[in-house]
Amino acid sequence: MADGLIDIVSGVLLLTGGAFGIVGGLGLLRFPDFYTRLHAAGVTDTLCALLIVVGLALQSGFSLLTVKLALILLFLLFTAPTASHALARAAMTDDLEPETGDSARPEQGAPSSNT
Repeated sequence: MADGLIDIVSGVLLLTGGAFGIVGGLGLLRFPDFYTRLHAAGVTDTLCALLIVVGLALQSGFSLLTVKLALILLFLLFTAPTASHALARAAMTDDLEPETGDSARPEQGAPSSNT
């Protein structure tokens, strides 16, 4: 009974982690600029790794493999947000401006259409 429950919880975690990975990939394709794409990739990458590694740890039981998976997870939880932050800082240093959608707004001093 307990093995079946662990298999179900593990399967749900693995599928959810995979779904977050796919959503992150779609975010990379759909979002308009570098910063929003970086956010989609960074957040979903961290959550995807967390869910998948926890699902794998449940499948492996308590063994040396679980300790190795925990170390991999710890490494991923430190490096993925750090890499996203470093990429964003490098883009800002290179004067890459985020897309703000200001092209639809009137120029400064131009009369607005709702007066």
